[in-house]
Amino acid sequence: MNASQVLRSKFERVLALTEEEREAIAALPLHVVEVKADEIILREGVPATRSSLLIEGLACSSKGLGNGRRQILAFHIPFDMPDLVSFLLEVRDCDILALTDCSLAYVEHRDLLALCTAQPRLALDLWRTTLVDAAVHREWTLNVGQREGLSRLAHVFCEMMTRMELIGRARDKSCALPLTQQELAEATGQSSVHVNRTLQELRRRELLSFVRGQLTIHDWDGLVALAEFRTE
Repeated sequence: MNASQVLRSKFERVLALTEEEREAIAALPLHVVEVKADEIILREGVPATRSSLLIEGLACSSKGLGNGRRQILAFHIPFDMPDLVSFLLEVRDCDILALTDCSLAYVEHRDLLALCTAQPRLALDLWRTTLVDAAVHREWTLNVGQREGLSRLAHVFCEMMTRMELIGRARDKSCALPLTQQELAEATGQSSVHVNRTLQELRRRELLSFVRGQLTIHDWDGLVALAEFRTE
């Protein structure tokens, strides 16, 4: 898929698009770039003049401290618009980092505003997207703040599997998820050593396996119960 097709497919997951809406999406100027793993896609504190659409790859939102420690706030997969919330902000409030080689498209905010003004249904769908992102962020706050280590990691895996299934990137509860143990640690507020032990325990319970970036869930109901995961 090219960038315009990815954006259209994103809208079509919720809306039955009219021909006029399809034409408006196709006419939206998108600038496609390739970003290498570990490169900053968008930096915290810089003026927010454009938003991004992830076409391929895996990225994250994060904030860091002066001592180099980092908290991962969200993982981003294809079809996501990681920084859509910056649409109406003057500056970005977090970094967007490529965790793997990524292909993404930038859309200038002035062009996005014109699309939303001309196509109110598309504007409402983008608004819905930001509300869903906010709901996920609240769940992450609960996850890091209150769940035990085993449940924290289980919840992340339940979320990522559900999202991969929604975009057709998972089959039989198995998907590519090229995350390191350090990245999982930074997402769940644990040390990489503790994450390693937690992965071993999840394997021992025959709930899942996570080998060389491939996640396979063997007992979905058991993992959901452990994580207290809710798909809604």
